[in-house]
Amino acid sequence: MRKWLGFLIITTFGFCAMNAFAEDQAAVSAAKMAAEAQPVPVPQGDSAQVAAAAPAMGVKAPINFGDYRSTTLATKAWQALAQNDIESVLAYTNKCISLYGAQASKMQAGLKDYAAGSNDEIFKYWALNDVATSYYIQGEAYRAANMKDEAKEAYNKLIKDYSFGQAWDPKGWFWKPADAAKEKLDMMAAGVNWDFGDYSSSVLVQKAWAALAANDLKAVEAYANKTVDLYAGKAKEMQASLKEYPWESKEKTMSYWALNDVGTALFILGEANQNAGKKDAATTAYKRVINEFFYAQCWDPGGWFWKPSEAAQQKLGELDNV
Repeated sequence: MRKWLGFLIITTFGFCAMNAFAEDQAAVSAAKMAAEAQPVPVPQGDSAQVAAAAPAMGVKAPINFGDYRSTTLATKAWQALAQNDIESVLAYTNKCISLYGAQASKMQAGLKDYAAGSNDEIFKYWALNDVATSYYIQGEAYRAANMKDEAKEAYNKLIKDYSFGQAWDPKGWFWKPADAAKEKLDMMAAGVNWDFGDYSSSVLVQKAWAALAANDLKAVEAYANKTVDLYAGKAKEMQASLKEYPWESKEKTMSYWALNDVGTALFILGEANQNAGKKDAATTAYKRVINEFFYAQCWDPGGWFWKPSEAAQQKLGELDNV
């Protein structure tokens, strides 16, 4: 009798621990076993649509929720999005939302604006940040699958219920999924489809180069201006810290990533406008490189750095001779 009573007490304690899942590692294991015993829930939208879209987007990888932490699930969702694997995206994001949505709502309710301060202060809102990010990733996956209604639903859910969530960029800053979602909704309404990827400066600059090669001025403007909008502040900090070009090593030069990418983006913007015969716009872009981001450097795949400000000065000379 005592043995059964002890077992009942332990079992009861185990169920209580599950209610504090995010704080108790034992609960993580319990939830993991429970989740593995059940099928992955069907995501928002029609399941037939999802199944039809998945083959076109990529091969579905095996679902592995790892340690079930919100950051793990969001990371896996990003990876699945990069592989165009919509089924995995929805599995990981829905799992994150189902486990941490309630906690995220509490954190959202306790804020009147975006959390500020040190990184640690912002990371305290981990559930809100990761659930907001999960909805953004869902919207991106649906948009890529041309499931516009589902994409709009995910974006609007993020904006309405988790607007103060912030997403961490490994380069060392936070960005706002709700703002990005609003931007994507505006793009959909305007019938344009700029793909900003993960919004990193390196991706935006790569896309700007590709648009320049395609002679697509509108796309160059979209990618270059987005780079400047997001990273000009950091780039100016880096510029102000220098008295000469960094030269010690490739790694040292690349540590000034924001400065390098903003300077390069503006140079690309100038060249695109120059090619389009828009002399004033080209001049403005080139002069910004020289006056605001003089120490920017751009890596050439051939294995060397070149200086956008020097190239911009040469281009201004060409414009003066037109």
